[in-house]
Amino acid sequence: MHDDVVLDMEEEERKVVNEFCHLLEKSKQLFNGLRDMPQYGHKQWQGYFGRTFDIYTKLWKFQQQHRTILDRKYGLKRWQIGEIASKIGQLYYHYYLRTSETNYLNEAFSFYAAIRGRAYYSRANREDRSPHDRSDLMVKKLRYYARFIVVCLLLKKMKLVRDLVRELSKQIDEYTTTYEPEDQLEWSLVLGEIKAFIEADTIVNVLDSDSNSIVLSHRLNPLITPPVERSPVMTLSLQEVIIVGNVADQVKFSELTLDMFRMLQTLEREPQDELAQVYDSSPAPGRIPLENGGVMGRRENPHKYLLYKPTLPQLQVFLASGYKELPPNGALLLYISADGSFPVRPQPEDTGYDMGGVLMNPKRDVEPVNNKNSGQFKEHCCLFPGDLFPFTRRPTFLILDSDNSLAFSSIPHYFDMPLVVLMSPQDVPPTFQDHAHKGSLFTLFLHSPLSAFCFVTNIVDVPIHLWDKCLAYIDRFITEASRLLTRCRGVDPSYLNFLGDDFLRLLLCRYIFCDAVLRIHRAFKASQFYPRSHPALPELDIIENPTLQRYILDLASQLDVRHMLFECGEVD
Repeated sequence: MHDDVVLDMEEEERKVVNEFCHLLEKSKQLFNGLRDMPQYGHKQWQGYFGRTFDIYTKLWKFQQQHRTILDRKYGLKRWQIGEIASKIGQLYYHYYLRTSETNYLNEAFSFYAAIRGRAYYSRANREDRSPHDRSDLMVKKLRYYARFIVVCLLLKKMKLVRDLVRELSKQIDEYTTTYEPEDQLEWSLVLGEIKAFIEADTIVNVLDSDSNSIVLSHRLNPLITPPVERSPVMTLSLQEVIIVGNVADQVKFSELTLDMFRMLQTLEREPQDELAQVYDSSPAPGRIPLENGGVMGRRENPHKYLLYKPTLPQLQVFLASGYKELPPNGALLLYISADGSFPVRPQPEDTGYDMGGVLMNPKRDVEPVNNKNSGQFKEHCCLFPGDLFPFTRRPTFLILDSDNSLAFSSIPHYFDMPLVVLMSPQDVPPTFQDHAHKGSLFTLFLHSPLSAFCFVTNIVDVPIHLWDKCLAYIDRFITEASRLLTRCRGVDPSYLNFLGDDFLRLLLCRYIFCDAVLRIHRAFKASQFYPRSHPALPELDIIENPTLQRYILDLASQLDVRHMLFECGEVD
């Protein structure tokens, strides 16, 4: 009888181990298969993601329920539990990238934080394995740190980011000292990138009463959403966004340039921090995305594609897919931060292709073989304004941040669809040029107008009580700008079509703030330092409106920098 019980127990334990092995193998297959899923289009990948989440949920719960047996019979190590948690964190992060729903960032954070809180990787370099296996495991640990830092950056958990950077630095030192690996320079570069990124993103220090820096979020929330007088023509909502980063010399981390990082936050609502849990306990997989593209309620944010240094064909594929996915009354926003490609021909005849454009990443296998007559031909890897003409069949909102942004100032209105182009200044005064690799001034204005104002007036530290006072002036400006856009007769109908969307309305009002500030700033005295819009906004009624100028001057007085600006009526 006793022997039968023992045999039954052994059989049961064997089944547990077999089931665990099956789930583990299946989860790896599905996870690896995600690499083959197209990055564009919604329908193709959602069902596959749902199945992958489902198998990882089962695996996570299974190892929790049968931990004792798996420890004893399978020899389950803590780093293996960490690997499962890390994969689930990666799944949530990639689901965030594909859906733009910020709550999935919280889910990714909970798994990554649990790995650190429970020290799943703490014995990664001491486990009873061969030196080669231990080296591989250390690399997994370093990659985990890099991924966790990205999630924390996006959630603005800056104190934790700094702690993680210190830990990563120590881990890299240990890895390179112990194994003298071939990739040690690569990891040193990663660490350098992270540090440069954090330093470059700190434009102004907002200080509490103890002079400690306060971390601020610049995502959309009800307090900064401009009011609007609704009208029947405000029919459009922003549904698809393509964010392109292609500046050669700009700080970046993990395929996100600083401009991309700022713009993606600007186009998201503030996430609800649903996860008030203690992160030293194992999380349970939370909101599992529904299989077969099931709908989980109204989407909070427009869907985004983040393209770091794409080739021109890649950008065109994503553009086509974005427009294909647009629902009725949906609009697409294309944001490009890129170096300019300037025209060869001094007297342009064709506004589509003779004005130059912006550079994309070169695709080597299609470069022209013979460059003798290169002066006669266009740059192969340049996005020209004419390349975008076919896409203006649907409502399109373009933001060009480039030293050749004005190439896009004459896109024709062929198809009678709403079309707005916001173009950055083509240059900045010499005193600000050293900062160019730390992100664009124009994008900073669209992301955080007050930070940009502090930057152009050389303000580094602002006490929180003064910051809040200044925000009130920004709010008054934005509210008045929104009102002027709906009231002024000279405003092109395209602007009104887009004004019903919270994100686009905020971007338009911040654009006006940027233009108005730079025009009355004493250091920005030439036209190449001003942004442009197409169709042009009325200058006297909006950009140089006395009420808007007064709000800017009052803001400058609060910060004691009024001497840096021209007074009303003093500008040429």
